[in-house]
Amino acid sequence: MGRPKLLLPLGSSTVIGRMLTLLKRPEIAATIVVVRSDDEPLRAAVDAGGAIPLQPEVAPAEMRHSVEHALRYLQCQFQPGADDGWLLAPADHPLVEAAVMDRLIASWRDSRDRILIPVHCGKRGHPTVFPFRLAAEVFDLPPDAGLNRLLTTHTGEIEQIDVDSPGVVSDLDTPDDYERLLESGQ
Repeated sequence: MGRPKLLLPLGSSTVIGRMLTLLKRPEIAATIVVVRSDDEPLRAAVDAGGAIPLQPEVAPAEMRHSVEHALRYLQCQFQPGADDGWLLAPADHPLVEAAVMDRLIASWRDSRDRILIPVHCGKRGHPTVFPFRLAAEVFDLPPDAGLNRLLTTHTGEIEQIDVDSPGVVSDLDTPDDYERLLESGQ
């Protein structure tokens, strides 16, 4: 992107600010954002947004490693039970709507043993809700495996939640993505 994408302006906030606002819900006990140790502006934005900035000494190479850091922190600080959940919400998906979160949370109340994935027009997106009993499996994944391995291992436990919101599949990876986002009026 040529600049820190999570701090890009978006509406009256920033990309990270918008996601943190979305995640401020009584049903979500804590929001953890893994931040590089040398990224003070992002750490400050996460802290100001009411989330917990987690800064490992060595920057995680892959999303999976960031998730491992966050899950360790959650285990130590909150001691979640097997029937609790953890939500994987990549910060570069700033168009996720509150209505999607409402649907996921309502579905979680009825399906605590399932992996919940929002789907738009047949395409899986984010955020994804996992039962906390699967957290230990993240640490046991082969070194070359990503988090999608949990989905292939637990295919029978997936519940797809159809949503009428393209934001679940819209991520922000390139300057063109950002321009389209701004042009859409978001």
